[in-house]
Amino acid sequence: MDIKTVGFIGLGVMGEAMCRNLAKKGSWQVVGFDTQPGPLERLAGDGVSKAATLSDFVARSNVILMCLPGGKEVEAVASNLLGLVRKDQTVVDMSTAPPKLMRELAPRFAAKGVDFADAPVARTRRAAIDGTLSIMVGSSAEVFTRLRPILSTMGTEVTHCGGVGAGQVVKLMNNMVVFETTMAIAEAISIAEASGVDGKLLFETMSKGSADSFVLRNHGMKHLVPQDYPEQAFSVRYAVKDLSYARELAQQSGVHARGADLLAQMFEESIARGDGERYTPVIRRLMTKTR
Repeated sequence: MDIKTVGFIGLGVMGEAMCRNLAKKGSWQVVGFDTQPGPLERLAGDGVSKAATLSDFVARSNVILMCLPGGKEVEAVASNLLGLVRKDQTVVDMSTAPPKLMRELAPRFAAKGVDFADAPVARTRRAAIDGTLSIMVGSSAEVFTRLRPILSTMGTEVTHCGGVGAGQVVKLMNNMVVFETTMAIAEAISIAEASGVDGKLLFETMSKGSADSFVLRNHGMKHLVPQDYPEQAFSVRYAVKDLSYARELAQQSGVHARGADLLAQMFEESIARGDGERYTPVIRRLMTKTR
């Protein structure tokens, strides 16, 4: 397949940075589409052209990448794309969405002669800016080979996880483990400090042993120790969405995910106390008597 133009829908916090790397590092033309004009205005300086309409966007693209807030948005945009796509195009969902939805969309696109893949991303906004994301792909081997050069402009780790939907399964399990680890280290620092041990010392010591993890060194040292829970980061509300997909998958698989169920309750409590827009380590506030 001769890929001349890659289209990118959804230029939010992660998508704008991803699209910029796609344009700066790739050999193809890049066209963007978003409901907000700001990202497209900024990306114009990087060579990203703006599509006037969704129809124009689809007509100009060989490969279409979507990076949207969640499953509902993916389903809505995909439904519109289905009426516009043509044979031999490829549609890739880089959002975080239910695996079941991916497996429902794939045959609908196939009926139009269009390949479909899921390729959700992990790591931080900084990684999106630097082009060092981890990208988990669910597709046929042939489609993965076609997409890998494109995805490699945005991520340093591009992994073929299996057929359509497998990328989302791996991404949801990644996020579930991150959330549950955040809960564990938030409990640890709360107990340690209440028992007279310095939280920074606790995490520095844990990082030298078997309790070390990315979450400990980043969520823990950078946010739980100083109790810094900014907005405009991966908020509790976003975490609720991703965790709900993981719990839904567990239920479909016949697995009783008790840790995820408990964490979902904590997230809802955090939202109820007004912390829904803050970075997920803010759940530490639920763990002490003086909140």
